[in-house]
Amino acid sequence: MAKIGIFYASAGGNTTQIAKALQEAFEVEDEACVLMEEDFDSAQQFEDFEVLFLGSSTWGQGDVHFSWVDALLEIGSKNLSFEGKTVAFFGTGDSQKHGEHFCSALGKLYEVFAKRGANVVGFTDEGDYTYEASLARIDGKFCGLAIDNMNESNKSEERIEKWIAQLKEALA
Repeated sequence: MAKIGIFYASAGGNTTQIAKALQEAFEVEDEACVLMEEDFDSAQQFEDFEVLFLGSSTWGQGDVHFSWVDALLEIGSKNLSFEGKTVAFFGTGDSQKHGEHFCSALGKLYEVFAKRGANVVGFTDEGDYTYEASLARIDGKFCGLAIDNMNESNKSEERIEKWIAQLKEALA
């Protein structure tokens, strides 16, 4: 199997929940799980992996978690290429309190990595969600796994399991 790296940022632990499920399901070593606010040093860390699972909670006006900002700026300033890498996005948001930007951080991650050649997998159906708008919506689907533990926690476990099965099939 391809070498997998999980890079994620989580303030309240919801995005961490997804990262831990991915780590267990794909048997990813601890050193390949990078908590952005503590373990991220530079965009060169992405180079060690063929597959990247990238996660962020959504903040403010649909922004990525603050610990992703420097990484995204570095990718842009160095014009790094992600051709040949497979990427899947995951994240969390609040579809009621912030329904106008629900999980938009995923869309911002998508924009950066897809623009630089990454093969994006893990798109999910948006039909089971209630929200106003999202930058994560690409061609009628979310560009990754969107979780709302604030309002739909009863659906989270099933959504995560279904998405992991989808990723396993895509990576087979």
